[in-house]
Amino acid sequence: MVTTTGRDTGRALVPLAATLLVGAVAALLDTTIVAVALDDLGRDLGAPVGAVQWVTTAYVLAMTAVIPLVGWSVGRFGARAVWGAALLLFLAGSVLTGLAWSPASVVAFRVVQGLGGGMILPLTQLVLARAAGPERLGRVMGAVGLVGQLAPVSGPVLGGFLVDGWGWRWIFFVNVPLVLVALLMTWRWFPRDDRRERAPLDAVGLALLPTAVVLLLYALSSAETGFRTASWVSLVGGAGLLAAYVTRSVRHGGTGLIDLRLFRDRGFRGGALMMFVLGVTTWGPMFLLPLYFQRERGLDAFDAGLALAPQSAGTALALLVAGRLTDRMPPRPLALAGLAVATLGTLPFVTGSGPALLAAALFVRGVGFGVASLPISVSLYRTVAERSIPDATGAGNVIQRIGAATGTALMALILQVTTFATALTWMLALTALGLAASVLLPGRKRPRPEIEEIR
Repeated sequence: MVTTTGRDTGRALVPLAATLLVGAVAALLDTTIVAVALDDLGRDLGAPVGAVQWVTTAYVLAMTAVIPLVGWSVGRFGARAVWGAALLLFLAGSVLTGLAWSPASVVAFRVVQGLGGGMILPLTQLVLARAAGPERLGRVMGAVGLVGQLAPVSGPVLGGFLVDGWGWRWIFFVNVPLVLVALLMTWRWFPRDDRRERAPLDAVGLALLPTAVVLLLYALSSAETGFRTASWVSLVGGAGLLAAYVTRSVRHGGTGLIDLRLFRDRGFRGGALMMFVLGVTTWGPMFLLPLYFQRERGLDAFDAGLALAPQSAGTALALLVAGRLTDRMPPRPLALAGLAVATLGTLPFVTGSGPALLAAALFVRGVGFGVASLPISVSLYRTVAERSIPDATGAGNVIQRIGAATGTALMALILQVTTFATALTWMLALTALGLAASVLLPGRKRPRPEIEEIR
């Protein structure tokens, strides 16, 4: 029987990480590969623009809705079983979406695909956090972050190639070989987890928390086109349901779909807050900067994408070297250094700089966020007990997604009422705010309370 612990040899960890990353690549590609196919898809199926938009929206909302279930599912059924189910669900959704015959069927099958993809990414983090242990967590999370940088960037390129050569359906069929390879690798290298927690499913929490998160994300994402009555209703309803979940969980001792007792731990609390801040400071500019290069600098969509490439290159380079530093150092100094560099890289955008300087600035900004993101994400796991890693993963992912939606909404609202110059100044201010908030991270390394074996 294959087992894994934080003290396993590196040789045992490498094939497990490879298995997880192959699955993660498929899910991450689907966050961006669809964008280039929407026009062809809409024409082929006779779908209006509003319906086509839901091809992306339904996937993202389904991905987010399922995250709170991951922790309970792993405790109840084991990580290997849940991982296999997530891959099969994603595979089924991909095939069915490729075979879809109407706009409604595309959206419905994208929900199925999103439910699988939404479990794949947190499971990748969860299993690697358990298997690597605190001593190697930075290095393995660096590998996850590197894939997270490269897969979305390559998505539009691969999507354009497939759409031009074979049609829009192949952007979904391309997932089939990737997932089949991941399933074979799972059978060979994924460790069995025979430990079970017979905790009953928190049905009330299941009704409250995922619904709250979906409503909040829907409301915030609608800011890109302007808040309407439905947006405000979703925002208020989501906030109310989230408050109801927190209140109920506190009354039950913090337990529930996600264990809120984790927030008593200072390291986790600081990391969770910084995950929100990181979502705001990275995803807001991801919405703003492509528009800036197209509308203010006169670039077409392809050239705007190329103009942003130095930031991805900087982040990827930083992730290659930041993993070992994260394993050796406490999170606060690394995050402070990274966000200081990112703030420096943002300055040229408010001074009217030329293309060459902006390219260099984006590279510096990418390096800064690459250095900062690893200690922030690792801080979620470093000081919590191993049995709490599933809850930490669920909470961290939900918080980051809300931060990302908040950052996007904030930039969209600022851009609607002001100029690009003002919006870029806000981008600088938000990055500097992230730098200031980094002091909330632990300033020294603390050991994990306990290490438990996965049998």
